[in-house]
Amino acid sequence: MDKRATGLTSDTWTGLKAYTGARIALGRAGSSLPTRAHLAFQLAHARTRDAVRLPLDVDALARRLDALGFKSLPVESQAIDRDDYLQHPDRGRRLSATSADRLRAGRPETPSDVALVVADGLSAIAIERHAVPLLQILEPRLKKMGLTRSPIVLVRQGRVAVADAVAVALGCRMAVILIGERPGLSSPDSMGIYFTFNPHAGCPDALRNCISNIHAAGLAYPVAVDRLIYLIGEADRLKLSGVALKDESTPTETRQPAERGNFLLD
Repeated sequence: MDKRATGLTSDTWTGLKAYTGARIALGRAGSSLPTRAHLAFQLAHARTRDAVRLPLDVDALARRLDALGFKSLPVESQAIDRDDYLQHPDRGRRLSATSADRLRAGRPETPSDVALVVADGLSAIAIERHAVPLLQILEPRLKKMGLTRSPIVLVRQGRVAVADAVAVALGCRMAVILIGERPGLSSPDSMGIYFTFNPHAGCPDALRNCISNIHAAGLAYPVAVDRLIYLIGEADRLKLSGVALKDESTPTETRQPAERGNFLLD
Protein backbone atom coordinates (compact mmCIF):
# COMPACT_ATOMS: atom_id res chain seq x y z
CA MET A 1 0.00 0.00 0.00
CA ASP A 2 1.23 3.49 -0.83
CA LYS A 3 2.38 5.12 2.43
CA ARG A 4 0.78 8.35 1.29
CA ALA A 5 -2.59 6.61 1.38
CA THR A 6 -2.07 5.70 5.05
CA GLY A 7 -0.86 9.12 6.08
CA LEU A 8 2.62 7.83 6.98
CA THR A 9 5.67 9.95 6.22
CA SER A 10 9.14 8.38 6.14
CA ASP A 11 12.33 10.13 7.21
CA THR A 12 15.12 10.78 4.72
CA TRP A 13 17.72 9.33 7.09
CA THR A 14 16.02 5.93 7.48
CA GLY A 15 19.15 4.18 6.21
CA LEU A 16 21.04 5.22 9.34
CA LYS A 17 18.91 2.85 11.43
CA ALA A 18 21.15 0.02 10.26
CA TYR A 19 24.01 1.50 12.33
CA THR A 20 22.34 2.13 15.68
CA GLY A 21 19.81 0.73 18.10
CA ALA A 22 18.69 4.24 18.99
CA ARG A 23 15.17 5.34 18.15
CA ILE A 24 15.75 7.41 15.02
CA ALA A 25 13.89 7.77 11.73
CA LEU A 26 10.61 6.56 13.20
CA GLY A 27 8.56 8.43 10.64
CA ARG A 28 5.34 10.21 11.48
CA ALA A 29 1.64 10.02 10.95
CA GLY A 30 0.45 13.57 10.72
CA SER A 31 2.03 15.29 13.72
CA SER A 32 2.36 12.07 15.75
CA LEU A 33 4.41 8.90 15.87
CA PRO A 34 3.20 5.98 13.77
CA THR A 35 1.23 3.42 15.79
CA ARG A 36 3.93 0.77 15.34
CA ALA A 37 6.64 3.04 16.77
CA HIS A 38 4.41 4.12 19.65
CA LEU A 39 3.61 0.52 20.61
CA ALA A 40 7.28 -0.46 20.33
CA PHE A 41 8.18 2.34 22.75
CA GLN A 42 5.55 1.17 25.23
CA LEU A 43 6.88 -2.40 25.03
CA ALA A 44 10.46 -1.23 25.58
CA HIS A 45 9.35 0.86 28.56
CA ALA A 46 7.55 -2.14 30.08
CA ARG A 47 10.64 -4.31 29.64
CA THR A 48 12.76 -1.63 31.32
CA ARG A 49 10.41 -1.46 34.29
CA ASP A 50 10.43 -5.26 34.56
CA ALA A 51 14.24 -5.29 34.52
CA VAL A 52 14.32 -2.95 37.52
CA ARG A 53 11.59 -4.66 39.52
CA LEU A 54 12.11 -8.38 38.87
CA PRO A 55 14.11 -10.11 41.62
CA LEU A 56 17.25 -12.12 40.94
CA ASP A 57 16.76 -15.84 41.44
CA VAL A 58 19.93 -16.31 43.48
CA ASP A 59 19.25 -19.98 44.17
CA ALA A 60 18.93 -20.77 40.46
CA LEU A 61 22.10 -18.80 39.71
CA ALA A 62 23.96 -20.67 42.45
CA ARG A 63 22.85 -24.00 40.96
CA ARG A 64 24.11 -22.98 37.51
CA LEU A 65 27.46 -21.97 38.96
CA ASP A 66 27.70 -25.15 41.02
CA ALA A 67 27.06 -27.26 37.91
CA LEU A 68 30.09 -25.59 36.32
CA GLY A 69 32.29 -26.13 39.36
CA PHE A 70 32.06 -22.59 40.75
CA LYS A 71 31.61 -22.36 44.50
CA SER A 72 29.24 -19.51 45.39
CA LEU A 73 28.13 -17.81 48.56
CA PRO A 74 24.75 -15.99 48.68
CA VAL A 75 24.57 -12.90 50.92
CA GLU A 76 22.32 -9.84 51.29
CA SER A 77 22.78 -6.09 51.46
CA GLN A 78 21.09 -3.98 54.13
CA ALA A 79 18.15 -3.34 51.78
CA ILE A 80 15.31 -5.56 52.97
CA ASP A 81 13.38 -5.64 49.69
CA ARG A 82 13.25 -4.06 46.24
CA ASP A 83 11.36 -0.95 47.34
CA ASP A 84 13.86 -0.37 50.14
CA TYR A 85 16.70 -0.86 47.68
CA LEU A 86 15.33 1.70 45.22
CA GLN A 87 14.37 4.27 47.84
CA HIS A 88 17.53 4.02 49.98
CA PRO A 89 20.58 3.52 47.73
CA ASP A 90 23.08 3.52 50.61
CA ARG A 91 21.57 0.34 52.03
CA GLY A 92 22.45 -1.50 48.82
CA ARG A 93 26.08 -0.46 49.28
CA ARG A 94 26.47 -2.18 52.65
CA LEU A 95 26.24 -5.80 53.68
CA SER A 96 23.70 -6.87 56.24
CA ALA A 97 25.25 -7.58 59.63
CA THR A 98 24.52 -11.29 59.27
CA SER A 99 26.15 -11.45 55.84
CA ALA A 100 29.24 -9.53 56.96
CA ASP A 101 29.67 -11.86 59.94
CA ARG A 102 29.25 -14.89 57.70
CA LEU A 103 31.96 -13.71 55.31
CA ARG A 104 34.38 -12.85 58.12
CA ALA A 105 33.79 -16.23 59.76
CA GLY A 106 34.65 -17.99 56.49
CA ARG A 107 37.69 -15.87 55.73
CA PRO A 108 40.63 -18.15 54.90
CA GLU A 109 43.95 -17.90 56.69
CA THR A 110 45.51 -16.77 53.42
CA PRO A 111 43.02 -14.40 51.75
CA SER A 112 42.42 -14.55 48.01
CA ASP A 113 43.76 -11.84 45.71
CA VAL A 114 40.40 -10.99 44.15
CA ALA A 115 36.96 -10.76 45.73
CA LEU A 116 34.64 -11.85 42.92
CA VAL A 117 31.11 -10.51 43.42
CA VAL A 118 27.88 -10.76 41.41
CA ALA A 119 24.98 -8.45 42.29
CA ASP A 120 21.55 -7.86 40.81
CA GLY A 121 21.93 -4.08 40.67
CA LEU A 122 19.24 -2.42 38.57
CA SER A 123 18.75 -5.33 36.17
CA ALA A 124 18.53 -8.89 37.45
CA ILE A 125 17.84 -9.92 33.84
CA ALA A 126 21.33 -8.80 32.86
CA ILE A 127 22.91 -10.99 35.51
CA GLU A 128 20.77 -14.00 34.64
CA ARG A 129 21.77 -13.73 30.97
CA HIS A 130 25.40 -12.65 31.05
CA ALA A 131 27.13 -13.37 34.39
CA VAL A 132 27.73 -17.10 33.98
CA PRO A 133 29.15 -17.08 30.43
CA LEU A 134 31.44 -14.18 31.28
CA LEU A 135 32.68 -15.92 34.43
CA GLN A 136 33.49 -19.01 32.34
CA ILE A 137 35.84 -16.89 30.24
CA LEU A 138 37.28 -14.97 33.19
CA GLU A 139 38.17 -17.98 35.37
CA PRO A 140 41.03 -19.41 33.27
CA ARG A 141 42.40 -15.92 32.63
CA LEU A 142 42.74 -15.24 36.36
CA LYS A 143 44.44 -18.60 36.87
CA LYS A 144 46.86 -17.83 34.03
CA MET A 145 47.83 -14.62 35.85
CA GLY A 146 48.52 -16.63 39.01
CA LEU A 147 45.78 -14.81 40.94
CA THR A 148 43.47 -16.47 43.41
CA ARG A 149 39.83 -15.49 43.82
CA SER A 150 37.20 -15.83 46.48
CA PRO A 151 34.09 -17.95 46.10
CA ILE A 152 31.65 -16.06 43.89
CA VAL A 153 29.70 -13.91 46.34
CA LEU A 154 26.10 -13.45 45.15
CA VAL A 155 24.56 -10.28 46.62
CA ARG A 156 20.83 -9.68 46.73
CA GLN A 157 19.82 -6.00 46.46
CA GLY A 158 23.42 -4.97 45.86
CA ARG A 159 25.01 -1.82 44.46
CA VAL A 160 28.56 -1.32 43.19
CA ALA A 161 30.14 -0.36 46.52
CA VAL A 162 28.95 -3.54 48.23
CA ALA A 163 31.97 -5.20 46.61
CA ASP A 164 34.18 -3.10 48.91
CA ALA A 165 32.45 -4.53 51.97
CA VAL A 166 32.83 -8.07 50.60
CA ALA A 167 36.53 -7.56 49.89
CA VAL A 168 37.16 -6.10 53.36
CA ALA A 169 35.34 -8.98 55.06
CA LEU A 170 37.32 -11.54 53.06
CA GLY A 171 40.64 -9.68 53.25
CA CYS A 172 41.05 -9.41 49.46
CA ARG A 173 43.24 -6.70 47.94
CA MET A 174 41.16 -6.36 44.76
CA ALA A 175 37.43 -6.41 44.08
CA VAL A 176 35.56 -7.25 40.89
CA ILE A 177 31.78 -6.95 40.74
CA LEU A 178 29.46 -7.97 37.90
CA ILE A 179 26.27 -5.97 38.24
CA GLY A 180 23.08 -5.21 36.32
CA GLU A 181 23.25 -1.68 34.92
CA ARG A 182 20.48 0.87 34.85
CA PRO A 183 18.32 -0.37 31.93
CA GLY A 184 17.76 1.72 28.85
CA LEU A 185 14.87 1.54 26.43
CA SER A 186 17.02 -0.35 23.92
CA SER A 187 19.00 -2.50 26.38
CA PRO A 188 17.17 -3.64 29.52
CA ASP A 189 19.76 -6.39 30.11
CA SER A 190 23.07 -4.50 30.09
CA MET A 191 25.70 -5.72 32.56
CA GLY A 192 28.65 -3.78 33.90
CA ILE A 193 31.93 -4.74 35.59
CA TYR A 194 33.56 -2.55 38.25
CA PHE A 195 37.12 -3.12 39.41
CA THR A 196 38.77 -1.64 42.51
CA PHE A 197 42.31 -2.01 43.80
CA ASN A 198 42.68 -1.81 47.59
CA PRO A 199 38.93 -1.58 48.27
CA HIS A 200 37.94 -0.14 51.63
CA ALA A 201 35.00 1.35 53.49
CA GLY A 202 34.05 4.70 52.01
CA CYS A 203 35.99 4.04 48.81
CA PRO A 204 34.99 6.78 46.28
CA ASP A 205 33.87 5.94 42.76
CA ALA A 206 36.94 7.78 41.41
CA LEU A 207 39.01 4.78 42.57
CA ARG A 208 37.05 2.33 40.41
CA ASN A 209 37.33 1.31 36.77
CA CYS A 210 34.16 0.49 34.86
CA ILE A 211 33.55 -1.75 31.85
CA SER A 212 29.96 -1.24 30.76
CA ASN A 213 27.39 -2.06 28.11
CA ILE A 214 27.87 -5.84 28.10
CA HIS A 215 24.86 -7.33 26.32
CA ALA A 216 23.76 -8.90 23.04
CA ALA A 217 24.19 -5.78 20.91
CA GLY A 218 26.94 -4.27 23.04
CA LEU A 219 30.34 -5.31 24.33
CA ALA A 220 31.25 -8.96 23.72
CA TYR A 221 32.23 -11.18 26.66
CA PRO A 222 35.82 -11.91 25.48
CA VAL A 223 36.49 -8.20 24.91
CA ALA A 224 35.12 -7.28 28.34
CA VAL A 225 37.32 -9.94 29.95
CA ASP A 226 40.36 -8.73 27.96
CA ARG A 227 39.83 -5.23 29.31
CA LEU A 228 39.32 -6.44 32.86
CA ILE A 229 42.45 -8.61 32.79
CA TYR A 230 44.46 -5.67 31.46
CA LEU A 231 43.18 -3.43 34.27
CA ILE A 232 43.88 -6.06 36.93
CA GLY A 233 47.43 -6.57 35.66
CA GLU A 234 48.20 -2.86 35.51
CA ALA A 235 46.57 -2.20 38.88
CA ASP A 236 48.64 -4.96 40.45
CA ARG A 237 51.79 -3.44 38.94
CA LEU A 238 51.03 0.20 39.75
CA LYS A 239 49.12 -0.42 43.00
CA LEU A 240 46.19 1.79 42.02
CA SER A 241 42.89 1.86 40.14
CA GLY A 242 40.28 4.38 39.04
CA VAL A 243 40.89 7.62 37.16
CA ALA A 244 44.66 7.22 37.54
CA LEU A 245 44.54 3.89 35.69
CA LYS A 246 43.83 4.22 31.98
CA ASP A 247 42.56 1.41 29.79
CA GLU A 248 45.21 1.21 27.09
CA SER A 249 44.44 -2.35 26.06
CA THR A 250 44.48 -3.08 22.34
CA PRO A 251 40.98 -2.51 20.87
CA THR A 252 39.34 -5.52 19.22
CA GLU A 253 35.88 -6.29 17.89
CA THR A 254 33.48 -5.11 20.59
CA ARG A 255 30.04 -6.27 19.52
CA GLN A 256 28.57 -9.63 20.39
CA PRO A 257 28.46 -12.16 17.52
CA ALA A 258 25.05 -12.89 16.06
CA GLU A 259 25.06 -16.40 17.47
CA ARG A 260 25.74 -15.21 21.04
CA GLY A 261 22.35 -16.45 22.19
CA ASN A 262 23.46 -20.07 21.78
CA PHE A 263 26.39 -19.42 24.11
CA LEU A 264 24.03 -18.53 26.94
CA LEU A 265 22.23 -21.84 26.93
CA ASP A 266 23.08 -24.29 29.71
